[in-house]
Amino acid sequence: MADQQQSAPPGTRWQRAVVIGGGYAGLVTARVLADHFAEVLVLERDPVRPDTGVHRHVPQGYHAHALLARGGDALEALFPGLRAELAELGAPVFDYGERMSFLLPTGYASRDPVGIPIQTFTRDELERRLRQRVSALPAVRMLPATRCETVTASAPGRLDRVRYRAEGADDAEESVEVVADLVVDASGRATSIDRWLAGARLPASATAVVKAKITYTSACYERPAQDRQEFDIAYQMAFAPGVPRGGVVLAVEHHRWMCSLFGVDRHVPPTEDEGYLDFAHTLDNPRIAEQIKRGTRQGEIHRYTNPGNAWRLHHKNRGWPERLIAVGDALCVFNPVYGQGLTVAALEAELLGGLLRRRRSGAGGLDGLSRAYQRGAARVIQVPWTLATSSDLMWAPGGQPLSARFAHWYNRHVFALAVREPDVWARFVRVLNMTAPPSLLFRPAVLAKVARHALRRSGSD
Repeated sequence: MADQQQSAPPGTRWQRAVVIGGGYAGLVTARVLADHFAEVLVLERDPVRPDTGVHRHVPQGYHAHALLARGGDALEALFPGLRAELAELGAPVFDYGERMSFLLPTGYASRDPVGIPIQTFTRDELERRLRQRVSALPAVRMLPATRCETVTASAPGRLDRVRYRAEGADDAEESVEVVADLVVDASGRATSIDRWLAGARLPASATAVVKAKITYTSACYERPAQDRQEFDIAYQMAFAPGVPRGGVVLAVEHHRWMCSLFGVDRHVPPTEDEGYLDFAHTLDNPRIAEQIKRGTRQGEIHRYTNPGNAWRLHHKNRGWPERLIAVGDALCVFNPVYGQGLTVAALEAELLGGLLRRRRSGAGGLDGLSRAYQRGAARVIQVPWTLATSSDLMWAPGGQPLSARFAHWYNRHVFALAVREPDVWARFVRVLNMTAPPSLLFRPAVLAKVARHALRRSGSD
């Protein structure tokens, strides 16, 4: 039997929000919702506990993750003290320029400070710390091992009735159905949102897809006791068409290295130790193979293949219902090689929090929120989507759009300048970490340098 929805007068909390999915995106969203709703139900299909980190339905969870500087700031605002808490476990905080051995396709980037502090850690530890904090919030009720069966309408034009069932429940046990003031789809790339929309006779959203088959093979290594390096990240980027292999090692908590090797299409890193090290030796940044060879592997070697980028264009769906929004991979899946997914999900939560604060202060109720959020989320996604897909499109055998070809050409010249000009590298790092807009790389001073470099290159050909 469904609970009856109640409206909330201005300035008070709304009654209930339901978050479908208790992974990273669901947790950061639940943290925001707890400030505005009397009850926040988080439905997670895996049997997680408050101290659970990576869990079964997070296929990319065992691989190296990056939290860009803008995402780190957003998380620290939502979870004050998180950075220090992770640092106490040994997760380093450092300047992106000083402590990174970054091999661009044109050579090693400058090692001068850029004023962008970042922190490296495992997805496992990050998610564990977030889950512990969110589980402790009075408004949040975590429902592990619980599957969302469907989302339906309690009234025309809205999707707000959630039916869920505990995994392994007796056949005689009925599903539970509740009506929510707000439903959040945080169920990841396997979302059932098209089915929910079809059931309500609403149109599905179009999806933008840019394929880029990247395979990641990852392992964690205990560092030797006296291991002291001049870097906390060693990275080699893949770059079309001539650099189809790459990899990264990150210094993470508990004195370990997290390593991910990746390759495009047929360049698949092996999952056994000897082949894994051999693949690392084929990279031009020797620090990656050195740390694999020096370390002691912990746990298994995991493989994950990502077929590319997929963005559900809910903001363009004129039939989009009230009271339903999507976050994280349920909205937009990025190629993980660019490290944008965690940051974008945090910024989506930040956006939602701002919209809810304004509406609680008297600027309107929840009607219209879902469309306002989806439009705002599209603005958050647009820049990282463009940066990622412009590069990924260049792996296609031909027919790349002019915009992607120009971006690829421009980036190559920026990378060539970044090897010897710290200012250009610092600008690129700020854009990469989403602390500055891409226009920073198109200021007159940079345009002039790119033009001169391109003329010199064309003259030498």
